[in-house]
Amino acid sequence: MKRNYQKELDKLIEINQQSGIVPTLLLHSCCAPCSSYVIEYLSNFFKVTVLYFNPNIGEESEYLKRRDEQKRLVAEMPTKYPVYFIDGDYHPQDFYSAVKGLENEPERGRRCSVCFAIRLNYTAEIASKNQFDYFATTLTLSPLKNAEVINSIGEGILCESKYLASDFKKREGYKRSIVLSNKYNLYRQNYCGCVFSKIKRSAPNLKQT
Repeated sequence: MKRNYQKELDKLIEINQQSGIVPTLLLHSCCAPCSSYVIEYLSNFFKVTVLYFNPNIGEESEYLKRRDEQKRLVAEMPTKYPVYFIDGDYHPQDFYSAVKGLENEPERGRRCSVCFAIRLNYTAEIASKNQFDYFATTLTLSPLKNAEVINSIGEGILCESKYLASDFKKREGYKRSIVLSNKYNLYRQNYCGCVFSKIKRSAPNLKQT
């Protein structure tokens, strides 16, 4: 039976509220637009720290632009509980080494799964070192990403912090992120960040010209 991650999260939040607990959460963010709804939502129930870690982004200028937008959003968005920011390491060569041989995989294929694992394992490591109660990722917000695959990777990581399974696209989370992106005038991109995704997105346009 297919799991309903949103109902599972609702139940966890309900239990914590009944116990008067506000857990700490390290939230991996792929970009400011995707994080907008997730921060708005989770900061009502968790003490959130946003971790920006995306070595898959090929161009340093693109990486810095997305990172700065994330920092700006955290600074400008009002939340029930304070939200903090951590800038992760940027070593794109680690990504290229990990996906070597998978360059021609289609979107949502094995290359993407490896990329998810890189980012989630790093998040788990930081969460464990800093004694966060939970760690999670904004990646499940995207309609183009398989929440079941992402959650399977996250739940398979051995870590002192618990993985918070999610499917943030539920309850029109993605639509809400578009509204918030417009409200905060966030820079939005049409590809995940890796050079392989950028080539795939550009290919149809090249054929038309």
